[in-house]
Amino acid sequence: MARCDVCFHHCDIPEGRRGFCGARACADGRVVAENYGRITALALDPVEKKPLRRFHPGSMILSAGSYGCNLRCPFCQNHEISWSPEAMRLAGRAESVSPEALVRAAVRLKPRGNIGLAFTYNEPLVGWEYVRDAAKLAREAGLVNALVTNGTAELHVLEALAPYIDAMNIDLKGFTDRYYARVLGGSLGMVKAFVARAAQRCHVELTTLVVPGENDSEDEMRALADWVAGLEDTDGRRIGGDIPLHISRFFPRFHMTDRPATDVRRVYRLADVARESLKYVYTGNC
Repeated sequence: MARCDVCFHHCDIPEGRRGFCGARACADGRVVAENYGRITALALDPVEKKPLRRFHPGSMILSAGSYGCNLRCPFCQNHEISWSPEAMRLAGRAESVSPEALVRAAVRLKPRGNIGLAFTYNEPLVGWEYVRDAAKLAREAGLVNALVTNGTAELHVLEALAPYIDAMNIDLKGFTDRYYARVLGGSLGMVKAFVARAAQRCHVELTTLVVPGENDSEDEMRALADWVAGLEDTDGRRIGGDIPLHISRFFPRFHMTDRPATDVRRVYRLADVARESLKYVYTGNC
């Protein structure tokens, strides 16, 4: 048995078994990223789709995903490759792509406007070693690297990746401990620490999916935006006011089909609330 140190779950994983995320396993008494190089999704996307609105706008980026996730969002839009039973069945059939091969593919796509690699679709931090190795090679090849993550990881994982990551979109899914713990199975405190540190290391944009009856109050959005606006750099200067926030509309899917899509007017109103503190606020799925 070995203990995983990636996130707050700190799974004690028996030999030959996987941890909570479905991607990290115990082999020969140590924790390994079983999903290393196992690619389940690969696409050349507009960088705005990540979403990153203020990072090389108008560019394309080769987006790669594996399997596994350390949250349990009932509305997951990529459940087929994240944490569903289907995702775990897919794990054994995923194509193996070395970091070198992934970077070669990214370089070949430069004539089509590709600027680099985005690690996305599932939760990339549950297989952070692959992200590190591929991103390092991509940087050496003159490419940029983006990370799309739920931010549920210990800071030592962030520090291992930070030298090679140019931009992150981090899900700040709500701003109450209740919502993170009861609905998502996560830790708001861990995500806040991750966001605060990441904002000191690279370009950061945040995304909040507004779910009716869960995280859609003006008070919660105001608290979230105020906290972001107060983030500081290593010299104590406030930098949070310039961090872009994407406020997205919820649609019923996966295990959460008990409520309608978020009212568009509600999304726009919450965006106005966020703009009381933040300069760049965007609405999505509207």
